[in-house]
Amino acid sequence: MSTYHTWMRYFTPSPVHHRLGLVCLGVGLQHGLLPTVGPRTLDHHVAVVVTAGSGWYQDAEGRRTHLTAPALIWLTPGRPHHYGADPGTGWDECFVDFTGPATATYTELGYIEPERPVVALSDAAQARAAVGRIARAARRGNPLLEVETGAAVHELLVALRRARADMAPDGDPVLQALARDAFQPLSVAEHAARHGMTPAELRTAVRRGAGCSPKDYLLGIRLGRAKELLAATELPVAAVARRVGYDDPAYFSRLFTRRVGTAPVRFREQQGRAVPGGWSDKIPDPDDPPMLHVG
Repeated sequence: MSTYHTWMRYFTPSPVHHRLGLVCLGVGLQHGLLPTVGPRTLDHHVAVVVTAGSGWYQDAEGRRTHLTAPALIWLTPGRPHHYGADPGTGWDECFVDFTGPATATYTELGYIEPERPVVALSDAAQARAAVGRIARAARRGNPLLEVETGAAVHELLVALRRARADMAPDGDPVLQALARDAFQPLSVAEHAARHGMTPAELRTAVRRGAGCSPKDYLLGIRLGRAKELLAATELPVAAVARRVGYDDPAYFSRLFTRRVGTAPVRFREQQGRAVPGGWSDKIPDPDDPPMLHVG
């Protein structure tokens, strides 16, 4: 006889809560010889995190994919699906049902992958912890239920992205290399050649890893560093421009103004906090934060 254990909660957030961007519709934890799911089609998203065991997933065309924990099954609206645990082993899973307008943006950024319903994970611990927080918040009578669970869905999507097996522990290696070389005067084609890739291959890799083009990814890093230098140093704008890879300070100022919404000089005035002692690239230790000593 098939045996399994299950715990689940479902709820219906109000229209106001939907405007937060993501809302949780349900959460569950199950383990054992679970019954097969589907075939079915949903009108919302579900992230099923398989933490132990093995099984299969079948798409609308009948193609079956075998999966072994840790793994993620993305169930997205309007896509027929059918899946189940191997009858000899069963599996352990936790799942979260969710929806909201922010799902479109998370999909565009590659955090939700409708075209890749089965994703191998390197580790399910962080994702399971996020689901656990949702489960605790889902206790009956919690006045903050909708907001707490919605915030935890954001956290879950980040945890699942970080746990993808095709990502290095510290992130995507292509993105890491681009970030390292971002301030050099290299074209996208030259960046691609450094990695033995064509520009099209680099665009595909960056789009999948960061949800944007290589040009926008590099620009984001350059402007982020420029903001740091403007806020934390007294370097002239021309010097800031050179440090982030722009030899023409006028072009840099126009670009900064267009993308940030304010001119570099005005951005510096708004920050109003030059840091004595200059800038540090060292990431602070949360348990031993740096102290500013004023003599």
